[in-house]
This record gives sequence, C-alpha cells and structure tokens, in this order.
Amino acid sequence: MQQRDENTGAARVLVVDDDPTVAEVVAGYLDRAGYTVDRADDGPTALTRAAAHRPDLVVLDLMLPGMDGLEVCRRMRGHGPVPVIMLTARGDEEDRVLGLEVGADDYVTKPFSPRELVLRVESVLRRARPRPHPAEPTADAGTLSAGGLTVDPAARRVTRDGTELALTLREFDLLSFFLRHPGRAFGREDLMREVWGWDFGDLSTVTVHVRRLRGKVEDDPARPRLIRTVWGVGYRFEPDGE
Repeated sequence: MQQRDENTGAARVLVVDDDPTVAEVVAGYLDRAGYTVDRADDGPTALTRAAAHRPDLVVLDLMLPGMDGLEVCRRMRGHGPVPVIMLTARGDEEDRVLGLEVGADDYVTKPFSPRELVLRVESVLRRARPRPHPAEPTADAGTLSAGGLTVDPAARRVTRDGTELALTLREFDLLSFFLRHPGRAFGREDLMREVWGWDFGDLSTVTVHVRRLRGKVEDDPARPRLIRTVWGVGYRFEPDGE
C-alpha cells in the first residue's frame, strides 16, 4: 500500500546512497519532479526511515557501508512490498541478477542521467499503482492461462500448475505481455517499449528479466519451452511449450 505525503499528496521516495553528491543530485531532481524525498546514507538509517515513513519507492545504492543494498532490499521487502530501483557502480550482470533476485524492480548503472532515473521512477510507480476495478469486465482484465500458467491481472497473481509464484513487478508485467501475445516474436527494443514504457535504456535489462522469469516458469530454464529465444529477433512465448 503506497503512503502519500499527508501534506502534499506527493509520492514519497527514499534515496539511499553514501555518496553525498549523488544523493543530493538525485534528491534534487526528484524534488523538482514533485516527489517528497527522504534520504539515508547507510543501510540501518534507510531501514529506520522506511519504518517511520513507508516510502512509495526506494532508490537504493548497491554498495553501502556496513550493510549492502541487497540486504537492505531483502529486509525492506520482508516488511511488505515496496518498489526498489537499485543503483550499481558496476555493469556486471551478476549484480543485476542479485538485485532482481532480492526483489528490486529495476536497476540503473552509474554513471547515469538523473533525468533518466526520474523517468524510471515514474514508470515503476505507474506500474506499481493499484488499478481501479473496472465497472465491466474487459479483455485486458480477464484471467490469462497458457502452458500451465494462470495470470490474474486484477489481483496481480500468478500460479504455475496451481502453485503461486513470487514474481517481481517487472516479471509479472513481462509474463502478462507474453501471455497476451502468444506465438509472436518480440525484439528487446519492443519489450522495453511495451513492458517498461521506455523508448531508450540498457537493453540487457530485458535479457536479465527474461532469464529470471524463465527460472520461475520453466521446467528446465536452460532449455526453455515456453519463453523461446528467436535468434536475431528476441523472444517468443509458446503457449503449448512445444
């Protein structure tokens, strides 16, 4: 449940970074974009601030003194869902996978454009915002089923052969998109535009999310039958897994 600032109604963003220059720049851009911004320069302080004023979103540096961003993210998620954008000074895929594994919804590699980060914050918050229940059922609101998977978009719930899966926000959106377009191949640029809502960005973001999603929905992620790689194009969802 998102907690809006009581006085302004603005979404609250917690910025956690031990580099005062980075924290100041990020906080400044977010403030000018209309967000209420809290700051912390280490893990324990971030957890204290989050407990006192539950943020709508956390911008979280991976490399923090004492308690790294992965542990901070893990502990925050243990108290309830909150969107997290991880900042990392390294572009290693291992860091991205670890961040996604503990529940981060997105990551940005330093150095980054503060304007791009603000757009990422807007995109993640927009997708995390509870959707109003439609007065009448629509095609998009209906349950999606294929390949042993059942997706309930209204409840944002996914089951695989009757067992509920723990998907991050982006994994849920990516899987829902695939199920809505079975048998059709999409490039990474297409997926970034349609699922992330971005016309630019690091395309390896898509690669990492597909890999993580396969790890949760495939019998053998090394030999995927549902989310297929289409060489030279991108990915295709095969509902029959054939």
